[in-house]
Amino acid sequence: MSMAQDSFVDDEQDAMMSEINMTPMVDVMLVLLVIFLVTLPVINHAVKIDLPHASSQIANTKPPHVDVAIAADGTIQWDGKPLNPAQLSTQITQAAHATPAPELHLYADRKVAYEKVADLMSAAQSGGLTKIGFVTAPTDRHSP
Repeated sequence: MSMAQDSFVDDEQDAMMSEINMTPMVDVMLVLLVIFLVTLPVINHAVKIDLPHASSQIANTKPPHVDVAIAADGTIQWDGKPLNPAQLSTQITQAAHATPAPELHLYADRKVAYEKVADLMSAAQSGGLTKIGFVTAPTDRHSP
């Protein structure tokens, strides 16, 4: 009988000890809050400086660009004027030496061979034009 009573007493003690004491955790959190509130004004401390005033405006100038179009048959147009490959390399070299160097806006027909587009991009890069943009037409979402 005493064995049964001893095990019953141990269960009651275990049940009492299984609760978590929240007081130390609340104390630590309050100390951290006080430290945070004390250091916050120091973090936001700013030095007042009287800066000079200038009357300048933001330049909204767009960089120059050149429109190059490749038709489905492979003909190339530079700003609307047809060119042969020799004239193309001359135009690329002249455009690359301009200050600032213009952007190349490339209009390629959807049926043109990729090789023609790759050759033009390679010629532009080797000629010194590194800013190349592909211009596409938006698709009509209402057509089947």
